[in-house]
Amino acid sequence: MRRSNTQSLSEVLKEYIAQNRIESKLKEVDVVQGWENLLGKTIAHYTKNIYISNRILYVEISSSVVKNELFMMRDEICRRINENAGQNVVSKIIFK
Repeated sequence: MRRSNTQSLSEVLKEYIAQNRIESKLKEVDVVQGWENLLGKTIAHYTKNIYISNRILYVEISSSVVKNELFMMRDEICRRINENAGQNVVSKIIFK
């Protein structure tokens, strides 16, 4: 017997995400995982640790030269991250 209130799996997952208010955390995970795609393999090679806390992206860089270059581009990087995420996920970037 078929039920009349069937939903697709994607609809159920979207509803679950909305009800539990975890969309912003999922976007943060996407940002961290997409770091290499956004900045390239060369920059990702010098990156040790990336995490987001209170809309601040913390990035640990092993090269002082790369850190300086990224520091100069941080506003552009922040804009590109938010553009790729589709919402304002990161308001500030701190390079360590």
